[in-house]
Amino acid sequence: MTNYPVIMSNLTEPKNPDTREKPYSCDVCGKSFSGKSNWTIHKRIHTGERPYHCNICGKTFSQSNVLTKHRRVHTGEKPYHCDICGKSFSDNGNLTQHKRIHTGEKPYHCNICGKSFSCNSHLTSHKRLHTGEKPYHCDICGKSFSCNGDLTKHKRTHTGEKPYHCDICGESFSQKSHMTSHKRIHTGEKPYRCNICGESFSDNSTLTRHKRIHSGEKPYHCNICGKSFSRNSDLTKHKRIHTGEKPFHCDICGRSFSRRNALTKHTFTHTGEKPHHCDICGESFSHNSNLTQHKRIHTGEKPYHCDICGKSFIESGNLNRHKRVHTGEKPYHCDICGKSFSFSSHLCRHKRIHTGEKPYHCDICGKSFSERDVLTKHQCRI
Repeated sequence: MTNYPVIMSNLTEPKNPDTREKPYSCDVCGKSFSGKSNWTIHKRIHTGERPYHCNICGKTFSQSNVLTKHRRVHTGEKPYHCDICGKSFSDNGNLTQHKRIHTGEKPYHCNICGKSFSCNSHLTSHKRLHTGEKPYHCDICGKSFSCNGDLTKHKRTHTGEKPYHCDICGESFSQKSHMTSHKRIHTGEKPYRCNICGESFSDNSTLTRHKRIHSGEKPYHCNICGKSFSRNSDLTKHKRIHTGEKPFHCDICGRSFSRRNALTKHTFTHTGEKPHHCDICGESFSHNSNLTQHKRIHTGEKPYHCDICGKSFIESGNLNRHKRVHTGEKPYHCDICGKSFSFSSHLCRHKRIHTGEKPYHCDICGKSFSERDVLTKHQCRI
């Protein structure tokens, strides 16, 4: 250990510990310490010295106690136990933070907005919302983050690393929280409960989205038309109406779709697969939603109600179309003459006036018609 004669000279141990001086000063940043050991550890921040080595993985550390904690990653040792729920931890600090879940204690307070936190690191990250500070930078794409954990997660989008593995089915995940949520598929655990209707969920984000059904909150807004949505994913899908983006492509015929589920449904037209069966009449369907709608023929259920006239419908799409009778909305516009229609089918029929298309053919006389019902009437007269 190097001697520091200038700093160490004329030192005497204070008699009263409470009025103790800080005689050890860092010659790089000027910070002072009352104990030599703390001063020595601090200087390693500047020198980068890491004298403590893990003999299992080779990782190095600036403090011996950090090495001790790290070794428990390899040994699985968790010597600190919660006396309330019995959960075990490898680090005493993690146990202290965990106990605050039971006590509700949030001792760290933001001096800007007053919000409280159960651990100091969460407060530090939170304060960056106010300052806009993003000190962690991705060395691959340059994107910046307000906390180091977010940077670590982000880097996995470049590397493809999925370090968290389900010990039941072996599926891998890039984030621990995703693995935790996934495991509940196997266990059936649903720890997040709605305090309004009592419904339970396997992850907190799903509960948050569910609560918006009760509150009517729609925090995601389209910056093109102003329409609002309760989920960010719904906003993303909606924006494709404006942009025309169709990112999901069929690898059989090349057709593109704006939504993944539309592509999934489309692929069944190639395979002919109908995996969903009605347990009442045995009819099969390629999509579960079609089966659900079909079953209402048997049950008579009409769960979609018009809040203007009270009329009920089997499908939500039928309700939406019906409401246009009341509102007069005509969202489908002819790009040739500008005429508007309430239903897309009416627009399709109208366009045939411009194109001259007659897709309905009489198999008796060969005559063609632009509308199916005109063909039906024609065949009745033959």
